[in-house]
Amino acid sequence: MEITDYIKPELIVVAAALYFLDMGIRKSGVVKEKLVPLIIGVSGIAICALYVFATCQCAGAAGVAMAAFTSVTQGLIVAGVSIFAKQIIKGKEK
Repeated sequence: MEITDYIKPELIVVAAALYFLDMGIRKSGVVKEKLVPLIIGVSGIAICALYVFATCQCAGAAGVAMAAFTSVTQGLIVAGVSIFAKQIIKGKEK
């Protein structure tokens, strides 16, 4: 079982980008700590939606619905990977 079984290979870089976004948001102190995962999740969905809708051949309502579903699932998965990686790195530092 590999990560590419769940995440499109071209979207793996989004997880790294979300990791750095997470670090930046937390260091800025502008947003409450409990809202950071929500922001990361929404950002992941938005970035994945940009990619999926830019590359899909959406023919009809079924194509658009499939692209929307793919955007949401891929966005949540890359956000989860990003947050999981952050927790692993945080745990190793302690």
